[in-house]
Formats: sequence, structure tokens, C-alpha cells
Amino acid sequence: MATGEKAPVEDREPGEGEALMPTGRMSIARRVEPDRPRLPFSPGQLARLDDAMTQASRSTGLEFAIYLGDLGEDTRKQAEELHAGLGSAASEGALIAVSPGQRKFEIVTGEEAHRRIPDRSCQLAAMSMVASFKEDDLIDGMISGIRMLADAAGTSFKKPHEHH
Repeated sequence: MATGEKAPVEDREPGEGEALMPTGRMSIARRVEPDRPRLPFSPGQLARLDDAMTQASRSTGLEFAIYLGDLGEDTRKQAEELHAGLGSAASEGALIAVSPGQRKFEIVTGEEAHRRIPDRSCQLAAMSMVASFKEDDLIDGMISGIRMLADAAGTSFKKPHEHH
């Protein structure tokens, strides 16, 4: 077929997403599913991270949370805003906010969490996380950080369903 020639159009009614143009050309629209963004972690890795957070929260009575994503220019301010987003759990909250693209992370503790997890313990957890991150192992770094913070906090003396 030479350039500019029209392909012969079958004698049929246009189907869904098709239209016969006045020029005789069939215009066909097809739904293209975009590739879903790939998560940086496997389901198994995410399960390990979730288990670590669940165990840390159960044993300490504190609320452990992870944020993974860009933290903007003022990483500390953004991490503190994310921590405040824990709402009523913010006082007992310990947030690890990691921005892999910026190669930065922040550890934010609420008032009650800070009372039980001293700055020195946060620094030790941070050093452990940095060691893993340098090996490109984000999951193990975050799990290590959570476990170290939980160990520093110690176990809760509250009964599981007791509220303050």
C-alpha cells in the first residue's frame, strides 16, 4: 500500500470505541492500562515491616509509624507535620520518616514516646539505620530502627485495653 492510501474499511457498524471518519478511515480508541507503579518492596518485605511495627506497638504501648516518601526542603518540619497527623496517638507516637530520593530521614517522637525513648536511643537507632541504608537495604534499616526504639522504650505496664 502506498503512503496516503486509505486502508479498505470493512462494511460493518463501528463497535465500542470506534468511529468511521468522513474520510473513510476507521478511528479506533483502545483503553490502555498504564503499568501500575511498582512498589519498592515485595509483599514479604512489607509484611516483615508491618510485623515489626505491630510487635513494637504491642510490647511498648506506643504507636510506631513509618513514612516513606519525599520530605521536601525542610525535612524536619515535614516529618513533624506527619507525626502530628497521628492525631490522638501523637503523644505516644514514634515516626520514622524516610526520603530515599533525598537520602535523608527523620525520627520524631511525641511527648510520652520521648519520655521513654531518650535522644541517645534515637541517635543509636539512626546510626543503625544509616548502616543498612548505605547497603541499599531500606526495609532492614527501618525494621532495625523500629526494634531499637521499642527496646529503648521498654515494655508497657498498661493492660492491653486500658486507656489513659
